[in-house]
Amino acid sequence: MNDKEFLENIKNGKLSIEEGINFLKEYNYKDIDFAKLDFQRKERRGFGEVIFCEGKEDFALIEIYKSFRDRKENVLGTRATKHQYEIVKKEVSEVEYNEVARTLLINYENNKKIGNIAICTGGTADLKVAEEARVTCEFLGAEVHKFYDVGVSGIHRLLSKAKEIKEANVIIAVAGMEGALPTVIAGLVNKPIIAVPTSIGYGASFNGIAALLTMLNSCAEGVSVVNIDNGFGAGYQAAQINKLIERR
Repeated sequence: MNDKEFLENIKNGKLSIEEGINFLKEYNYKDIDFAKLDFQRKERRGFGEVIFCEGKEDFALIEIYKSFRDRKENVLGTRATKHQYEIVKKEVSEVEYNEVARTLLINYENNKKIGNIAICTGGTADLKVAEEARVTCEFLGAEVHKFYDVGVSGIHRLLSKAKEIKEANVIIAVAGMEGALPTVIAGLVNKPIIAVPTSIGYGASFNGIAALLTMLNSCAEGVSVVNIDNGFGAGYQAAQINKLIERR
């Protein structure tokens, strides 16, 4: 709920004065001892807080999601396990789980998606990372088009989709093994490319380091690189670029 919505809810009686006072007490952030939830982040940065679920204690994750539910705030959690989904679901019925993307989502608003982000993968083994990027982009309000399994080992697959990919505002290219896909795409289009190396590959790929170095050393211009398996980071950056283009 942004500032305008808050004031309108007070004016229209949807929120009582007492509820409004309680809301303002947590205006900057809510301190729940082990976490300080940043409810104002959307006002500052355009997108709300996202929860990194991996490593969090069960009780902590439950309380975090209950806090967002109580304020009817949308929230996305990344790197969540099925166990974490099940324990949160018992307390927060609205939560949704994407097992492939490993995301925990509460979404009270189904806003219209804007723009065009293309997500391309080298192979099916890159799906988890690509889906994390897709869910992130869509949560942040972007229209997404998927072009999965268009890697360089069968480049005709990529070329057959080149016209559609070129229509995107920004392109996310996800690949493991040698990580050549972003460079090839960058040689075909005039759009910003966000490259995501994945930890997929045989021994000499060093759990994604080989793909990371290939992408960092790309000879094609306009390629930026996020960390290994960081689909969320790529999705967030793509959504920011997409939003700025659509505003213009």
